[in-house]
Amino acid sequence: MQVNNGNRRLLSEINVTPFVDVMLVLLIIFMVTAPMMMQGVDVNLPKTTTQPIRTEEERLVVTITAKQQIYMNEYQITLDSLVKKLEAIYRNQPDRAVFLRADRSVPYGFVVEVMAAVRRSGIVRIGMVTEPPQEVP
Repeated sequence: MQVNNGNRRLLSEINVTPFVDVMLVLLIIFMVTAPMMMQGVDVNLPKTTTQPIRTEEERLVVTITAKQQIYMNEYQITLDSLVKKLEAIYRNQPDRAVFLRADRSVPYGFVVEVMAAVRRSGIVRIGMVTEPPQEVP
């Protein structure tokens, strides 16, 4: 801090080095922990050979677990409320797609019931999420 006796003006400088140090440490912490924060529902997807679906819009994923629990993105819902929620979400955008992920152990009939519920909500574009098959060398 410097004091000029002629003008009686106070000059002060802020030392930003500690601030920069703290910000760099926080940046490193967030970069390390961000991949661990990925949330989702784990399912054992069937393996198929298909071309991926290209989309530019935000994805809505309906997941069916091995215990036949239904999730919309990461929120668990019932089959009855699925239609109402999808209608509310896609009321103004009927051309959007829903991506369906189902565990391979889920009975085919239950997957078809969920697909029918999605169709009843007015959505006609349903994408099935699968994994590519493991190639044996």
